[in-house]
Amino acid sequence: MANTYKMTIAGLERELPICPLNDKLDIAAFVMFSDVELTIKAAEQLLGKSPYFDIILTAESKGIPLAYEMARQSSKRYVVARKSVKLYMTEPISVSVKSITTAAEQTLYLSQEKAAMLKGKKVLIVDDVISTGESLRALEELVHAAGGIISGRSAVLAEGDAADRKDICFLEKLPLFFK
Repeated sequence: MANTYKMTIAGLERELPICPLNDKLDIAAFVMFSDVELTIKAAEQLLGKSPYFDIILTAESKGIPLAYEMARQSSKRYVVARKSVKLYMTEPISVSVKSITTAAEQTLYLSQEKAAMLKGKKVLIVDDVISTGESLRALEELVHAAGGIISGRSAVLAEGDAADRKDICFLEKLPLFFK
């Protein structure tokens, strides 16, 4: 593959395409969609590193396969914070977020029913990559608004300075590529 970054994740070798973020920075794109083998192994390893939890919370959409697999392996439930309000969502709570990989500001939503699932529970926040921490912050705000207790924060990769954080668990460091 041309212009890729090769790395080992959960014991599996993968090549991530290098994508320009702006004039000064490129990032390696990590997309778990369609990679069932990696999703299963990453979930297994993250569960071994994660603190006790009652329920998993992730953001739509790239964290969904990982959250599902971690929930399946642990026999726990998971909740997805949605990027838009759906007709079936009653009285949603919301938080705005500006992610490094998304051009515009986004809003994450939880219906009252999903928020009730978090209330009083130990919540493990799960994502594919933690970079600037903005998506993580938004999920943390949703947990607090729902009355949940954050038990931990887990991601497959920690990008850039996020790898220095002591409040997250992750499998591998993902470098930034400065031009």
